[in-house]
Amino acid sequence: MRHNDLQRAAAGLSYLRGLRLIPAGFLLIVAALANENVGPLRDDWAFLLIAGMVGLAYVPIARFYREHYGRMSPSARQQVREGAALVAAPLVMVAGASLLRSGASWSLDLPVNALAVAFAGVMLISYAAGPGIRAHHLVIWGSLLLVGAVPLWDGADPSNVGLVLAGIAVVASGVLDHRLLVRTFGAPRDA
Repeated sequence: MRHNDLQRAAAGLSYLRGLRLIPAGFLLIVAALANENVGPLRDDWAFLLIAGMVGLAYVPIARFYREHYGRMSPSARQQVREGAALVAAPLVMVAGASLLRSGASWSLDLPVNALAVAFAGVMLISYAAGPGIRAHHLVIWGSLLLVGAVPLWDGADPSNVGLVLAGIAVVASGVLDHRLLVRTFGAPRDA
């Protein structure tokens, strides 16, 4: 393999460990349900307990990837690109959500789901800065962007629906990223 191919493979290996995204997707959904005071999530302690359990689910997933696929660090250039995307992410989220639908005098106040649109934008930027956007990223994040941009989100604040949609998209992207990892690097080897 050429040096550039190895660098791309390292970036892909890091990014395509998609099962790590599944707890994050569930956490987004649980946060939306907690915001709506659904069931036991009316209490802060219940949300914190569930968030802790979701966080603990990350540990065996990380161990699985470490034991079966090893560790590989992206190049310094790739790390800088990913760091820039990480810094830009909250700025894009806040600016996008505020500009599209915040009720402030300077916002556009469009009937869109600003959270869904901004989240999809952040994820597309993140994948573009990382290993590159794959077809399933375009389908998943493009769909979230389009659903959020449809001008039917008039009325009550649709942010929690946007969180649920984003959570579902994160889980789907994680599963398909893992599938691509397995196709690219082979089935997990025994530790």
